[in-house]
Amino acid sequence: MQIYWTKINKIIDETPEVKTFLLDCPQDFTWEEGAHTHFALKGFNAAEKPNRSLIRHMSISTLPHEQSIGITTRIREKCSEFKTILKTINVGDEVAIFKTSSNVPLKREGKKVYLLSSGVGLATFRPLVLDYFKRADDVSGVHSLNIDSSTDYLFTDIFTSAADKEFTAMFVNNRKDYYEEVKKLAADKEGIFYVVGSDEFLLQNIELLRHEGIPDEQMMLDKHEWQLTEFFSLVQTN
Repeated sequence: MQIYWTKINKIIDETPEVKTFLLDCPQDFTWEEGAHTHFALKGFNAAEKPNRSLIRHMSISTLPHEQSIGITTRIREKCSEFKTILKTINVGDEVAIFKTSSNVPLKREGKKVYLLSSGVGLATFRPLVLDYFKRADDVSGVHSLNIDSSTDYLFTDIFTSAADKEFTAMFVNNRKDYYEEVKKLAADKEGIFYVVGSDEFLLQNIELLRHEGIPDEQMMLDKHEWQLTEFFSLVQTN
């Protein structure tokens, strides 16, 4: 396993609770849209066994052409040891990234893509939307639906509806409105539905999409291939 140590080159306050940490790109480090990585703080590998409290599984919220590795996360007032350290971290400090891969690249099958997310889960979709804007080949359109009760919506410079690009972006602040919108979107039985959020959020969306007639193979989850069968089996559909 290769560990890349790199420095923070910028910290962006996206909202009062959400920050993006932009990291220098190591020379041979590559990734694609929908990628995730293990993001670790200094000291995580100081002992014989890794200190897992200093490691988090994070989505990369940028694309390679932006020349920085973006890690976007919510940091609340009461938070874990990991995020407490992130509150005090500075530009120039070193962090580590390793085990990078992508479970949710943009599918180009001539169908419409629906991006369903909760809160900071939208960070996973930012690179997919940028990739679509850059090259819309074999994608008939993209619709993003994000639920965030804080109402401090993320990346509104990108997630703004644009008719000329066949792109729509919608934000809601409660679950009732969110699930009503998902039902409407599921009228497209050919669509590809990406879902990013907590495990509970994923399971609720799987159950709803199945109920509306969307088959599992048209649902894209940020899970490894070996996890998908087990994860889908957790939802009992009547």
